[in-house]
Amino acid sequence: MRAMVDQDLCISCGLCISTCDDVFHWNDDDKAEAIDEDVPSDFEDEVNEAIEGCPTEAIKEI
Repeated sequence: MRAMVDQDLCISCGLCISTCDDVFHWNDDDKAEAIDEDVPSDFEDEVNEAIEGCPTEAIKEI
């Protein structure tokens, strides 16, 4: 699984980071981003939860 955060859609709500801080973090623009687009299999459920919960649908599985 691969994930990315669309920087144009991210509103910095922090849901993805609070859901899975092993995959998402704040970047220099105070927006969420994937630490590494390749998601370790141990975190796929949490990333899917973040994708489903993102209020602006900024997180995409690529």
